[in-house]
Amino acid sequence: MSKIILSKEHGKDVTDMRTAYSESMITMAEKDERIVALDADLMGAMGMKPFKKQFPERTVDCGVQEANMIGVACGLSVWGKVPFAHTFGPFCTRRACDQIFMSGAYNKANVKVVGSDPGITAAYNGGTHMPFEDMGIMRGIPTMTVVEPTDIVMLKNLLPQIADAYGMLYMRLVRKGVRKVYDEGSEFEIGKAALLEDGRDVTIIASGYCVAEALEAVEALKEEGINARLLDMFTWKPLDEEAVLAAAEETGAIVTAENHNVINGLGSAVSELLAKKNPTVVEMVGVQDEFGEVGPVDYLKERFGLTSQNIIDAVHRAIARKSK
Repeated sequence: MSKIILSKEHGKDVTDMRTAYSESMITMAEKDERIVALDADLMGAMGMKPFKKQFPERTVDCGVQEANMIGVACGLSVWGKVPFAHTFGPFCTRRACDQIFMSGAYNKANVKVVGSDPGITAAYNGGTHMPFEDMGIMRGIPTMTVVEPTDIVMLKNLLPQIADAYGMLYMRLVRKGVRKVYDEGSEFEIGKAALLEDGRDVTIIASGYCVAEALEAVEALKEEGINARLLDMFTWKPLDEEAVLAAAEETGAIVTAENHNVINGLGSAVSELLAKKNPTVVEMVGVQDEFGEVGPVDYLKERFGLTSQNIIDAVHRAIARKSK
């Protein structure tokens, strides 16, 4: 069961999510000798040098060979290890997709693939490094679990669950600045959405970067007399079907918000379910089938329509459609 404690400082910038990742990996490795870390020439960028210093025999830097890294990770899995393999999101999902599919999922391996700098958080690395399609690629592979931790508190809570559960998993992870949403003591369950706000007029289903924007939207909508339910859908696969169907039945309108292409993204996953079981008004806030570009995150969220105002506008459209 989830236990949600919203931070009173939600939306505040917190730096170095990678530090929390490295520290959590060290803690897990101290307790479980099966934990190993692999990287593709990004040990420094991901903050994993402390892990390498403490566990040199359980660290493999494969160099700029992302597909080979996944193959090595799958081999380690065969020998009973629990490999966490990291590189930038586009490189592990596009470049190494066949290895994840064949050596990993098809082979029933146990590898945790970590793709960093999701969507607009790639910022100055630009369009070549800005994955707007990574979650869609991974959720299309049978047996894959696909998650996006919202902040450091959630990341630290989810990582032990990820290590303990056998199977292939993809996690997109912000490396540097991430906005605070939850307070310590919050608990989460993979496959179950976190309810941040209840409401009856409309439901906002958000993920990752867009959760903090959605919280701002919910507060602004209250001033208009609109009570919005807010779900943090940090697990895209398996989707929390119960929460989505309840939202459709009880609020009659859905707005999805994602730092990802709306094609084959969170909005698609929600819509696929509703089309089969309860057709409902859906509006999608996300990247509209475009490539990324260079820029600061504040510029990029405006450029690609990922702001709280974009969510508010989508809520207005959804409610208007519902009323018809």
